Amino acid sequence: MRAIRRSDREISIKESKTLLDSAEYGILSTVDIDGQPYGIPLSFVYKNECIYFHCAVSGQKLDNMKFNAKVSFCVIGNTKVLPDKFATEYESTVIFGVASKVSGTERHDALLWLLEKYCPDYIEEGKLYIDKQDNATMVYKIEINHISGKARR
Repeated sequence: MRAIRRSDREISIKESKTLLDSAEYGILSTVDIDGQPYGIPLSFVYKNECIYFHCAVSGQKLDNMKFNAKVSFCVIGNTKVLPDKFATEYESTVIFGVASKVSGTERHDALLWLLEKYCPDYIEEGKLYIDKQDNATMVYKIEINHISGKARR
C-alpha cells in the first residue's frame, strides 16, 4: 500500500480500529466488470478484525464483489468545518480487504452483532425479525489486509 501523504496526520492502528468500532456507517467501494467504481453507504459492524454487513440477495455491490472481491471501506468520525481556516477537522479510517459471503454460525453471529449495535433496546424483537427475513438477507465480511487512518484535530 502507498504511504499516507500527510504522515503528520496519521493516526495509530489502534485509533483507526476505535473509529471502526464507533462509526455509524461506512462507504463500501467496489469495481464492476467494466472498471466502473461504485461506492455505497452501508451499516456495518467491526468484529474479529473484520467488517461485517448484511444486504439483499441481489444487487450491484454483489455483482461487483463476484467479479472482484477486493474492496475498500471508509468511515468518517467527527468532523467540524473551520471556515476561518478554509479547512475541516476530521477523523477517518480506510481499509482494504477481500469480501466474502458468510454462512452458518458466523452469519448468525454477524446478524446479532448488527442488532446489538443498531437496535440494542430491541434484541428479542430483532431476533424474530432476523428469523423472518432469513431468506431475504445475505451477510458478507471484509477480511482486512490493510488499515490506515488520518485526523486533523
